[in-house]
Amino acid sequence: MSKTIVINSPSQLDELKKNNTIVVVDFHAVWCGPCKAVAPAYATLAERLTEPGKMVFAKVDVDQQKAIAQANNVTAMPTFIMFKSGTESTRIRGADLPALQSAVKELLAASGGAIGGSSGSGSAFWKGAEVPKPYDVINSEIEVKNLDAMNYNAELGSTVRTIFEGGEPSAKTSGGGGSAKGKGKGTGEGADWIESDTDEQLMLFIPFSSTVKIYQIQITSLPPPLTEDEEDDLELPRRPSKLKLFVNRPNIVGFDDAESMQATQEIEIKEEDWKDGTVAVNTRFVKFQSVFSLNLFVEDAEGDAEKVRIDRVRIVGEVGEKRDLGKLEKVSDE
Repeated sequence: MSKTIVINSPSQLDELKKNNTIVVVDFHAVWCGPCKAVAPAYATLAERLTEPGKMVFAKVDVDQQKAIAQANNVTAMPTFIMFKSGTESTRIRGADLPALQSAVKELLAASGGAIGGSSGSGSAFWKGAEVPKPYDVINSEIEVKNLDAMNYNAELGSTVRTIFEGGEPSAKTSGGGGSAKGKGKGTGEGADWIESDTDEQLMLFIPFSSTVKIYQIQITSLPPPLTEDEEDDLELPRRPSKLKLFVNRPNIVGFDDAESMQATQEIEIKEEDWKDGTVAVNTRFVKFQSVFSLNLFVEDAEGDAEKVRIDRVRIVGEVGEKRDLGKLEKVSDE
C-alpha cells in the first residue's frame, strides 16, 4: 500500500501541515510527462521516509485541486513544496530528483535526523560508514517492489527490502542479533537482517528506477559473537568474504550462471576491511557508470561457514541520466 497521501481538499492539506513537522507535496498533473517519470522515485521516498507526526509525503493533482495550486502559486508541473511546521521551507520547480532528495535530507538534518526508516530502529540516514564526497547514498533509487533474492532464509520473518532501509540495525542498538543462530530480536515483526538458507551463497537482485553511477557498496554484517564452543560450528552465520558483482542483467542471475559468467567485478573481503561491522567496497568506477540493475552475489562466507548474514546494504554513487534527464528537467507551464 502506497504511503503517499492524495490530497482531496484544502482542509486535508491544512490538517497534514498542522499534525506533521514536515510535509512534502508533489504538485502534478495527469498529462505531465516529467511528473509521470519522477513519480516512482517520489513513491520510493515516501515508502522509505514516511513517519506520521514527523514527515509525510502527499500529492496534489492541480487540475482536480485548482484552489490549492493557486493558493501555493504553483504554475508549473511538477513542483515540489516542502512545509516545515506549517510554513513553506523549500520549493523545487521541475522533475529535479537530486534536488528533491537533497532538500529532504537537509530538512531531516535540520530536524535533528529524528525521522527513522520503516524498521523503526534509528535514523533514516544511519551511517554504517562515511560516504565519500561528492557522492551520496542512492538507495532511494532502488525499485523496492522488484527487489529479489535467492537462497535467503524466509523463516526469520524478514524481507529483502529490510536490508536496504536506512534505519540503524537492531543489532547495533539493542543486541538485536539475538542468539548465535540469528533468530533473536528483530523489528518486532521479524528479523531486520537476512541470512542465507541452504549454504553460504546468497544472490541479491537490485534494480534501479533510473540509471545510476555506483562508486561504492557498503555492507553491514552483524552476526552475534561466537563463544569458544561455537567457533567450529560452521552452521552459525558469518560475514561475507567473497563477492561478485554483475551489472545490467534484466533479472536475477542463477547460481550456476554466476559461477561461470564473467563478473563485472570480484571482491575479496579481509577481516581487517570490516570497521564496526561494515565494509565499504569501492567499485571499478568506470565499469559502473550507467547501471540500471545490480546482482550482488555473496559467493563465500568467513571461515568456510555455511551461512552468511547481511544486516544492511547501502549503494553510494550518483543519479545518472538514463531517462532523458533533459526531458525530466523540462518544466511544463500551464
